[in-house]
Amino acid sequence: MESTFQSTAAVLAVAAAVGMIANRVRQPLIVAFIAVGVLVGPSVLGWVEESEPLELFAEMGIAVLLFLVGLKLDLHLVRTTGRVALITGLGQVVFTSVVGYGLALALGMDPVTALYVAIALTFSSTIIIVKLLSDKRELDELHGRIALGFLIVQDIVVVLLMIVLSSFGGEHEGSAGVQIMLVVAQGVCLVVGLAILMRWVLPRLMGFVAGSQELLVVFAVAWATSVAALGDWMGFSIEVGAFLAGFALASTRYRESLASSLTGLRDFLLLFFFIELGSQFDFAEIGSQIPAALVLSVFVLVGNPLIVLVLMGLMGYPKRVSFLAGLAVAQISEFSLILVALGLSLGHIENDAVGLVTLVGIITIGTSTYLILYSHQIYERLAPFLRPFERRRPLDPTQHCDEPVDVIVYGYGRYGHHIVRRLADEGMRVLVVDWDPYARLDLPTEEAAARVHLVFGDADDPEFPASLPLSSTPWVVSTIPRVTTNRILATALRRWQFAGRFAVTAHTNAEAASFTRELDSGHVDLVLHPFHAAAEQAARALNSEG
Repeated sequence: MESTFQSTAAVLAVAAAVGMIANRVRQPLIVAFIAVGVLVGPSVLGWVEESEPLELFAEMGIAVLLFLVGLKLDLHLVRTTGRVALITGLGQVVFTSVVGYGLALALGMDPVTALYVAIALTFSSTIIIVKLLSDKRELDELHGRIALGFLIVQDIVVVLLMIVLSSFGGEHEGSAGVQIMLVVAQGVCLVVGLAILMRWVLPRLMGFVAGSQELLVVFAVAWATSVAALGDWMGFSIEVGAFLAGFALASTRYRESLASSLTGLRDFLLLFFFIELGSQFDFAEIGSQIPAALVLSVFVLVGNPLIVLVLMGLMGYPKRVSFLAGLAVAQISEFSLILVALGLSLGHIENDAVGLVTLVGIITIGTSTYLILYSHQIYERLAPFLRPFERRRPLDPTQHCDEPVDVIVYGYGRYGHHIVRRLADEGMRVLVVDWDPYARLDLPTEEAAARVHLVFGDADDPEFPASLPLSSTPWVVSTIPRVTTNRILATALRRWQFAGRFAVTAHTNAEAASFTRELDSGHVDLVLHPFHAAAEQAARALNSEG
């Protein structure tokens, strides 16, 4: 190419074309952009060589990514998903690291490289999982909330690891004890300084710049890069500094506005990181790395979900929840690639290790995308083999409700919670069935709470309705917007001679159409449309105010 501008324009054009193809086949753009890097790199077209502008854009992309991770770090979500997020997140990290390290050693890697590769295999992509679960409307379901909770735990772990690696990566004088004390002192100074700014400076400064959206974005990028540069100067890394910059603004009321404004910039700048990563592929070595990459990919695709199944099963979760949440860790993340790139820059590992992890990333990210998209269909086929991963607890007396109730409600999520509250306020007795063994009722008054009873149960378990007071209940309501689950539940209710009426919930027109056919067959008596009902109620309210 004749100039940097022309070569960059050509690379962006190729990235757009390949991105459209990837979007068409429902592949994450991470895979597409790495493929673009391979295509335009020295091994194929040779458009991209060692390039300072490309490296600068890549570092800016990483800084913005870590800034947004810190900005949106939701510790409340980790607390609300309870110990399952912490135990599953840390348990999967420890299991994958230990077993992956042994596997990497068995593949002939030296101890340091094996350690980096093993740690890189432990982290899963929060960005990809959130996007896929949001598209499937499963982010608010139990498995979605649990998956997001332990992904946040993983994000915290990877940031801590980068702090340690970057602190001890350079050449230091003195003993290890002196180095540790120096790192701790520097870290305390950085955190205390940011805490002072968070308490007395940043809230007022943010209020001043927030009057202009353009100025707010410029300030956020300037703040992120400045703290990232400070962290780098203090011996940590750009990534750690950027993360702390985001965390410093996470408590302000502008965090959502900042996050939405910078998401597009993050995606654009990360394009250059993945292109640079792909351009470092050496086709002379890829052939020899394929066997190792396949072994490690199978380990990630099978081993990571397996340990989640075991841990969640031991904690009492149904096999369906454990399986669906486990698929969220069946790939490595962009942080895995950033981690090995950091190890390369510190001189800990060679370029072939980065290429190996990148190859594993392409295989696992591409494969896990389809595993998550078709997770329910896969579960239906594998369900008979997953029984060993579910702890069959005998129902204790508190799980039986022999007293007559007015309504049995399956699902205590966002919609189910509101229905139960409204029914209890109307004086009705309600029995709630939810598949979260740690679910808790949240009702406004003691009188309402006295009318509601909560039991642990799975709507996909055809034996469970036998423990419910079906003979004296007029209504069973399912707030679970899944056609297959409601068909299983309808069949089970008929099997156990339920003579009342059955209502189901539809979020989309396709679901409503499927339930309408069930309505005609007499298996369903009422289809609830929460979004349509809310829209109609809002329209009536607006019309009455007008």
